[in-house]
Amino acid sequence: MKHKILTFCKAQPVLVIAFVLAVLTMFLIPPDKQYLEYCNFTVLIELFSLMIAVAGLRNAGIFDVMTEFLLRKAGTVRKLAVLLILLCFFSAMLVTNDVALLTFVPLTLLLFQNIPEEKSKIFTIVLETVSANMGSMLTPVGNPQNLYLYDTYHLTAGQFIRTMLPSGLCSLVMLVLFTFLLPVQECEAASGQAKISKKPAVIYSILFLFCLLTVFHIIPDWLCLLVTILLLLITDKTLFKKVDYALLGSFLCFFVFVGNMARIEAVRSFFSAVLNGHEVIVSVLLSQIISNVPASVMLSGFTDNGTALLLGVNLGGLGTLIASMASLISYQCYRTDKKAQPFRYLLTFTGISLIMLSVLLGIYFLLPNPVG
Repeated sequence: MKHKILTFCKAQPVLVIAFVLAVLTMFLIPPDKQYLEYCNFTVLIELFSLMIAVAGLRNAGIFDVMTEFLLRKAGTVRKLAVLLILLCFFSAMLVTNDVALLTFVPLTLLLFQNIPEEKSKIFTIVLETVSANMGSMLTPVGNPQNLYLYDTYHLTAGQFIRTMLPSGLCSLVMLVLFTFLLPVQECEAASGQAKISKKPAVIYSILFLFCLLTVFHIIPDWLCLLVTILLLLITDKTLFKKVDYALLGSFLCFFVFVGNMARIEAVRSFFSAVLNGHEVIVSVLLSQIISNVPASVMLSGFTDNGTALLLGVNLGGLGTLIASMASLISYQCYRTDKKAQPFRYLLTFTGISLIMLSVLLGIYFLLPNPVG
């Protein structure tokens, strides 16, 4: 039993920390009717439905076919890396950064089996990881913190794009420039054996569209949830297992934690004072310690400047390995490789990530009209 608990804690550290924090604050603010006001159920519904839609599309083979088609265009290690990075960047806008990495990092490990230089593999996976994190920040559905902040602050599409586009484009340019450090070496790209299951592809494409319409407040969240559950019961009940319930549970626990903290006058006054005018830098720093998803939930209770917080937690995904949970996904995938060199990976990731974070923060502070 003790071993199982330790294993669970190692596998889901964010959920465990969120749960402990929520329970501790319950001693300060005993449960009452206001607890129901803490939870943003719309965000939880949108996350759940998006996870189902993406899992369905992945099972239908859409990502595999698209990947093989594009990878056949590559002929060298450098071109292959550029394609993989662009795939991660643009796919993360729609299917989230973690799904993009779960799709392309294992594929990268297979593609690089016949390439002798381990540093090229590490460099490519690191760039893919950063690319997925940076690409995901360009849409409200790209990652959980965007979805949460977009709904919490009732942002418009225009506000969102104006806030995120400059950093997103700059990061894409930097990522492409980094690929010039890779060798121009011939490689074999793809097998061409993937196929699309047409019926599931159509069904879950429609569900994905339903999710997008819900995010943009065109369709009510309850209807999206109802359609999602009915589709699963009719088509594929096994997709219920594909949902990241740990992420949903983490959000729920952080809602309780932040809601309770906001009701403590001393805490509210402290964070409000610290955040006032410094939302970007504070959220970047906090993300390095607790990762950007919980940082966005925690800090949202103490500032009205949603755009600055949005930019800060997304830039905060750069830096340490734990700044973004998606980065941990890549690292765990890489560690399973027989030739893995974890220490070299960590050095490479930290170096590239800090360079990009420094440049993007520098650009932000040099802008004549920064967000907020």
